[in-house]
Amino acid sequence: MEGSRSHRTAEPEPAELIARARAMIPTLARRAIEQKHRRSVLPETIAEMQAAGLFRVLQPRRWGGYEMELGTFYEIEIALSEGDMSSGWTYAVLGVVSWLLGLIDDRAAQEVWGRDPSALICSSTMPAGTAMPVDGGFRLTGHWRYASGAEHCKWAVVGGMVHAENAAPDWRFFFVPRRDYRTVDNWQAAGLQGSGSIDLMLEDVFVPAYRTQRLHDSYLLKGAGQAVNTSSLYRLPFGQIFVRGVSTAGLGALKAMLTALIGYSSGRTTRAGGRAAENPFVQLVCAETSAAIEQMRATLQRNFRVLHDYARRGETPPLELRLQYKFQSSAVIERCTQLAARMFKATGAGGLTDELPFGQILADLMAARQHISNQYEFYGSNWGGVMFGLPNKDFLL
Repeated sequence: MEGSRSHRTAEPEPAELIARARAMIPTLARRAIEQKHRRSVLPETIAEMQAAGLFRVLQPRRWGGYEMELGTFYEIEIALSEGDMSSGWTYAVLGVVSWLLGLIDDRAAQEVWGRDPSALICSSTMPAGTAMPVDGGFRLTGHWRYASGAEHCKWAVVGGMVHAENAAPDWRFFFVPRRDYRTVDNWQAAGLQGSGSIDLMLEDVFVPAYRTQRLHDSYLLKGAGQAVNTSSLYRLPFGQIFVRGVSTAGLGALKAMLTALIGYSSGRTTRAGGRAAENPFVQLVCAETSAAIEQMRATLQRNFRVLHDYARRGETPPLELRLQYKFQSSAVIERCTQLAARMFKATGAGGLTDELPFGQILADLMAARQHISNQYEFYGSNWGGVMFGLPNKDFLL
């Protein structure tokens, strides 16, 4: 089925989509505990995101998407995460794959969206699979961890190394339908429990070459899908988009914790008899957190304005800029966890109760900190090494 006029939908303004996401905050906050115990986002949460058009933000227009700028996508993620970080995290890691599908051969999009342009795609992009070249494609085998939101998806994209004779291993991404993989419901975690980040397994599955994308081509801003998806959106760096999907949720979660601390402290009297709202430590951590959120959000928006400008000019962002932006993304969760820990201490013993959100938000942020894309020490030392003339060690940029 051709994916052009038949899937066009009325396109809302970016501000309207952000407002729809913000309107979901109270509902998501009420569902947070249920989703935690369920270990996955509720189907009705995904359905409401779909109905609001949120998953269409980065999807190609010819498939009913909006092809909006990344700043809108991440503002939606921040809003959803203010209600529940697992919900915002799941939205982001599913939503960015619609952008990636726009980069590869259009035959893949025909298979994924030809019958249902609202079909979602989960991901586990680390090269945990082994692929052997065969006529027309690859035979893929592997076991992938942490496929957030997989329960709600009809397709998955997974990473693997292609091993060919007399050639270096080649990292690729492979799109596979639900019938070709099985899920392992083993998500037992200390934080982000509601993300449903279960395992995927494939055994000797054929994947046609047109349903793959080389990591190196993404680094070079190249993809076969650019022949039909001509928006400059699809000339942005893969690494910059995916890593921000797993750090930006922290900004919404931190904002929720700040709001909760202000409300909690306004009426709280400490054991010493003073008002918590008059405690300089509480006042300072609230001020620092508010300023940090504004600063990190401004950096996020500025960085993607710059990247969009490069894409519109048909230019490739320089390596040094991509290293800087990757580090700034990875540093978000580090800073969020530090501020959240200080706010948690400011709640006293009363903050331990499950009836208040402080412990869960801190646990969610700490879980996000463990993601490979949020290891700011590695990305900072790599960027710093390049400043000294040492070779770059990261091509997921």
